[in-house]
Amino acid sequence: MYESKRHPPIAQVHFLRRLLGHFAAALALLGASLLAGMAGYGYFEHLAWRDAFLNSAMLLGGMGPVDAPQTDGGKLFAGLYALYAGLVFLVVLAIILTPLIHRLLHTFHWEDRP
Repeated sequence: MYESKRHPPIAQVHFLRRLLGHFAAALALLGASLLAGMAGYGYFEHLAWRDAFLNSAMLLGGMGPVDAPQTDGGKLFAGLYALYAGLVFLVVLAIILTPLIHRLLHTFHWEDRP
């Protein structure tokens, strides 16, 4: 997927396209996670979509839910979704930072051979 150290770093335009692709993948993961959280809160807690959105977004953002779960299923879902949200935060961070870190390390380790 990425160029090896035997190849020169890619052009700025290609790098920006790669960065945009990673950003789009991160947004897709966040969007899917947000929809899954909204569906779970709607199903288990019978929250309106606006309240389900708020709770899911707050968990994905690392803040915690706004409405405390009332049902046993809702409590189980909220706990599992909170664990999932923590992992999604780390994965999204890795997806976004990977091309930046690769470019930095590639620039330092590139073997300029004639």
